[in-house]
Amino acid sequence: MTRWIVINVPPWLLLAGLIVGVAGGTAAVQAYVRHRFPRLKRGEHNEIAQFLFPVIAVVYGFLIGFIVLALWGQVNTADQTTRTEGAMAAQMARGLEVFGSTESARLRQGLGQYGRAAADEWAGAATGRTTPEAENALNRLYSAYESVTPRNDTQRAFLAGSLASLRDLSRARTERLLQARSNIGPPLSLWLVVFLTSGLVLGFSVTFGSERALMHYGMVGAVSLLVAANLFLVAELSYPFLGEFSTSPEPLRTVIQILS
Repeated sequence: MTRWIVINVPPWLLLAGLIVGVAGGTAAVQAYVRHRFPRLKRGEHNEIAQFLFPVIAVVYGFLIGFIVLALWGQVNTADQTTRTEGAMAAQMARGLEVFGSTESARLRQGLGQYGRAAADEWAGAATGRTTPEAENALNRLYSAYESVTPRNDTQRAFLAGSLASLRDLSRARTERLLQARSNIGPPLSLWLVVFLTSGLVLGFSVTFGSERALMHYGMVGAVSLLVAANLFLVAELSYPFLGEFSTSPEPLRTVIQILS
């Protein structure tokens, strides 16, 4: 469900929806509580609330911070893997002229085909699905380099380095696809913990006694905004290759720009 939302709902709309939903729902509950339990306005229980609310807020902040930090680490790892793949392809694209015009043109064509195929399959690869075009382009690139016969020491050195870069490129691609395929977002138990702690924070802010309704609604609105923003961050950071904060295929397009 979360993946579908991240893919199909624009980030600004998701954030706005969470703010309206959380703030509106909390305000409705707050209005009911203030009407149903008028004695809460007196604040007779505020001493207990003032003791418990900071504890819950600290635990909530630590938990959300830990989750966001862990998810951001996944995004950075995915971004580094994609950058490695693009950097290896870009490194192979430089200096192809040492092999002569015929072999250089063949290698240049193979690199260009792989770069375009890998960039074109990005939308599907973000969910772990590969395309035959990208796989075939990578296989043809392997065959093109393996068929090169070096004629001097410069070509031998460059060929050895290119084959090493090609192996790193292939490994980075495999890691990227495995990360996209295996990452299914936070488990249900983690979402339950997030919703439970968010509910506790909102619940304590609603039951906090205050005779001034405007001030009370403003305080609860601020807490609701904070909770909505945290839910937005957790949802958007849950998938390293999807959403507003995901990594991009730009490193793979770099090789095409170099070849051009």
